[in-house]
Amino acid sequence: MNGLGELSQKAKEQILFKDPGQGRRVGGKEWKEPKKAFRIKSLGVKSSWEKKQEKRLKEQQLKARLQELKDEKEAETKAKIDRIKERRERKEEKERYERLALVMHKKKVERLKRREKRNKMLKER
Repeated sequence: MNGLGELSQKAKEQILFKDPGQGRRVGGKEWKEPKKAFRIKSLGVKSSWEKKQEKRLKEQQLKARLQELKDEKEAETKAKIDRIKERRERKEEKERYERLALVMHKKKVERLKRREKRNKMLKER
């Protein structure tokens, strides 16, 4: 039984012991695989440069499109506000002219009355 155990252990060592430069394990557990250093790979390393460039380009295009839509919307609101302001200005100007027309009409009427009075006085002499 002892000989079979050694044979199987030697077979395990030959199968699992791959790097001859490392030597034997101190703990005596040659059947276990040696542990490797635990390093987390950064996510940026996995993607290639072309993919990164492509992703950046897509993001830039998306940002440009969003900015374009935002500018377009802002321009529409500005145009709407300008139309409202122009309409109000025209309305105010029209009302002002109407008021002036009334005032001018009164003045004109007064002038005509004065002229008529003068003419009447001249006729009576």
